[in-house]
Amino acid sequence: MKTINLMLGFVLCLTILSCSTDSGSNSGDGISTEDARISAKIDAMNDDISSLVEEQEASTYSDAINGKTADLAVSELATCATITRVPAFGTAPTVGQTVTKTIDFGDGCTLNSGNTVSGIITISFVFEPGATSHTINYSFDNFFHNGIEYDGDRTFTRTMITTETNPTPHPQVTMVMDMTATLPAGGIYRRVGTRIREIIDGFGDGVLANNVYKITGNWVTTTPTGANQTNTITTPLNARMSCVTVNKPIIVSGVITIVRNDNTATLDFGNGDCDNLAVLTVNGNNYNIVIGN
Repeated sequence: MKTINLMLGFVLCLTILSCSTDSGSNSGDGISTEDARISAKIDAMNDDISSLVEEQEASTYSDAINGKTADLAVSELATCATITRVPAFGTAPTVGQTVTKTIDFGDGCTLNSGNTVSGIITISFVFEPGATSHTINYSFDNFFHNGIEYDGDRTFTRTMITTETNPTPHPQVTMVMDMTATLPAGGIYRRVGTRIREIIDGFGDGVLANNVYKITGNWVTTTPTGANQTNTITTPLNARMSCVTVNKPIIVSGVITIVRNDNTATLDFGNGDCDNLAVLTVNGNNYNIVIGN
């Protein structure tokens, strides 16, 4: 997932955000530079961790005895992570048994997305090879993503669906978020919402780099001051896993609309190219945004 760098906060500060020059906070009740920056970091964490958790659940079904992860060449997971499982690797789970996987990143581990993590993620699900819908729970233990600590439990449901454009059964993942992000200086942000990711190309060919996703959803972030900011994906985001090996951000198109009180902005991720650019539109004015880790 593309992470909006400080330039986003700078541009927002110059337009509707009324940022003060000393702290980056807004003088009224609009979106602040800091809030925009942290929101982007939370988005990046959500995409990294969702990809990892989905891989770990799927790999258990592709290799019930020894499955640990997908192809590391295009996966978010790095070799510095240690994965353990109950039941232990080498023993196949039985149908109806709860499988628990622990991903330990130690004191520091750089993912293939370029983001740095530490601590532990624990996932659990019931082993049901014949089911068309699977629910996966996961939680954090002393987990940090790019220096921000995350806490809370999350759930997503992986369902096999068919659509008019893709009549072949393929997975759609609905992620329910309820978490907090604690900054190094102590400020706490809470994120609650839903994110839906459907694979629209590449599923079933065994090559993760061929996967293309459509992402929809909306969420509310509560800032340390108690203000609420709503983000809604108003044009579905398009994510291409092949972009991991070209340019780390994988979101190549789609629009997110950001609303806080009377302030509205949109972020357009482009026309499908594997680049690190997006266009921020505020009050009819367009600004080129460079995005990255």
